[in-house]
Amino acid sequence: MPLPIPAPRASGFTTTTEVPLYWATYGPPDASRLLVLHGGPGASHDYLLPQLLELAGTHELTFYDQRGGGRSRPPNNAPITWRTQVEDLARVVEELGLRPLSIVGYSWGAMLAMLYAIEARRDPALAAPERLVLIDPAPLTRQYRAEFEAEFGRRQASAEVRAMRDDLAASGLRERDPEAYRQRSFELGVAGYFADVRAARDLTPFRVTGRVQQSVWESLGDFDVIADLGGMRIPTLITHGRRDPIPLASSAGAARAMGARLEVLEGSGHVPYVEQPEALFRAVHAFLRETAASPSPASPAARR
Repeated sequence: MPLPIPAPRASGFTTTTEVPLYWATYGPPDASRLLVLHGGPGASHDYLLPQLLELAGTHELTFYDQRGGGRSRPPNNAPITWRTQVEDLARVVEELGLRPLSIVGYSWGAMLAMLYAIEARRDPALAAPERLVLIDPAPLTRQYRAEFEAEFGRRQASAEVRAMRDDLAASGLRERDPEAYRQRSFELGVAGYFADVRAARDLTPFRVTGRVQQSVWESLGDFDVIADLGGMRIPTLITHGRRDPIPLASSAGAARAMGARLEVLEGSGHVPYVEQPEALFRAVHAFLRETAASPSPASPAARR
């Protein structure tokens, strides 16, 4: 079953965004702050928990559910685009007082951080990130996304995953413990993200709003984020699992374009905070120490 998630130190909903966005803060209020962006799009922040709270021992972490997922549901079905998400991010930064801005982004959240940084370079009114930690970014070009989809589909159709599905169907768990059955079904649905499909265990389940995911990806068109990153010089750490179904070449291309540090995590797929947490957090902590600045005044969120 999923690991328990502690209650946040503070939480609430934004008031300056078009749709109220749920946010939650963990960690000491006098520590250096990190804004954490979850994957998706159309998911929620809590599937990164409790594992990413390892960073809350030394930093204040602020998470929020991006528009269209989790507790940040719009009242209608208006399209949600990548620009919508960038604009929401900018408002979250200002409302919660997150300057100087340090972002930790995972998967789509890492790509969203890049898109925001690109827009901030063009618009001086936006708070430019001072440092970025990008964990297994989503595919950064349309071609890399097509390669990811093909590889993930291949893994999900593998004999090993099929055998685990057959074992679950024959186990009688659905009748004995419906909640445990739903949990295991979810884990098998994401097993292809892992280097070892058997490691997809004890995960915090999440739901992706398909309409939102489709709307955001379609809004990107024939995208090439790597090309737009050229010449950007923000202190950046990019981590990528050696066996992530997302091509390593995608993150490597971004690292070259940005002059970023690329840390390849051996024995990991797309979920290093579960598969290789020691290696992941060792690299992240080292980068954060090297790029540390003096702590800034506590944010409005921290004071609540």
